Amino acid sequence: MSASSGIVLWADSIKAELKRRLPEQRKTQRDKLAVLVATMLHVRSANLVELAAGLPRESDRWDMGYQWISRFLENERVSCDAVMQPFAADILARAAGPGEAIPLIMDQSKLSDRHQVLMLSVRWGERALPVAWRVEETDGAIGFSTQRQLLDAVRAWLPADTGVTLYADRFYGTPELIRLCQDRGWDYRLRLKGNLTARIASRKTSTAGLAGSGARYFENVALTGKKVCTNIGIIHDPGNEEPWIIAMSAKPGYLTTLDYTRRWGIETMFSDFKSRGFGIEQTHIQYPERVGRLILLMALALYWAVSTGMWDAAENPLPSEKKHPPVNPARLPEANSPGSHAGCESS
Repeated sequence: MSASSGIVLWADSIKAELKRRLPEQRKTQRDKLAVLVATMLHVRSANLVELAAGLPRESDRWDMGYQWISRFLENERVSCDAVMQPFAADILARAAGPGEAIPLIMDQSKLSDRHQVLMLSVRWGERALPVAWRVEETDGAIGFSTQRQLLDAVRAWLPADTGVTLYADRFYGTPELIRLCQDRGWDYRLRLKGNLTARIASRKTSTAGLAGSGARYFENVALTGKKVCTNIGIIHDPGNEEPWIIAMSAKPGYLTTLDYTRRWGIETMFSDFKSRGFGIEQTHIQYPERVGRLILLMALALYWAVSTGMWDAAENPLPSEKKHPPVNPARLPEANSPGSHAGCESS
C-alpha cells in the first residue's frame, strides 16, 4: 500500500468519526480536517511545507497544497473548542476512576518568538492529552482572565458529579486561581512562588519564610492582601535547589504534597508537540488563531494515535500507563451531560 493510500484510509476513518461526533459540522470542513489530521499522522510534522508535500493530492505541486492548508487555517468557521468538545468530553469521563477526581493540568509553553500557548490538558497514564488551549502573541505569561475563560469553557464538558483536581506550576499559583478553584469546589495542587505574603493567625511572613521555618505543613494560610485562605505543603528534597511550596485544599501532608508531581504529564505532551514530535516550533505562522487551528490538527492526531496504539508510548506503555489502555474513539460511549461537581470546601 502506498503512503498516499494509507493516508486516504486514515482520512476516511477520521471523517466517519467526525461525522458521528459532530453531525452539524460542515461537510467541507470535516473532509479537510480529516485529510489534514491523517496527513499529519503520516508526516509527523507541523511544518506546513512538509505537511503540504505529504497531502494525498493529484498534483505534485507542494505550493498548491500549502495554499490549501493556509486557507483552512485562516477559516474562522473552524472552532477549536467546538471540534474538541466531544473528544475531550469522552476522555474526561474516563480519566477518573471510581471516587477519583479528574486530573486537569494547566501550563503555558513558548511556541515561537512570537507566540505562547496556554494549555489545559488531562492526565492520562504518564502523559497528558490536550483538552483546550488559547494562543496569544506575547513574550510573557498569559493572564488570569484568559486562564478563567479557558477553564470556563472546559467546565461545561465535565461529567456530572465528578470532582476535579487542578495542577499548575508557580506561574499560576495565584490567589485568584485558588479562589476560582474554591468557588467551583475543585481540589488543587498549585505551586506558589516564594515572594507571596502569608499570614497564619497574627503572624505575617512570606511563602519562602514558611518554607524556611522548618515546618512542612500549614493550614488556613491567608495569602497576600487578598487574604485568600489555603492549606500549604512543602517538600524540599536535598537534590532540589528550591523547595516546592504547594497550595491545596486537601489536608497537607507528604503524599498530598507529592501529588503535585502529576503535573509533569503535560511536559511529555508539550514534547510531543515540539522537538520530540510534530515540531511546531518550525512553523512561521503569524496569527494566533491560525496557530490555534494548527494545534487542533496536532491534538486530534495525538488523540487518534494514542487511541489506536500508533504512538510509541501507547504501543509500549509504562506499568502505570496500563491502567489506561488504548481506546478507539469510535468505541467510546457518549459523554455524560455536564452538571455540578463534588469537590473541596472553600477555604
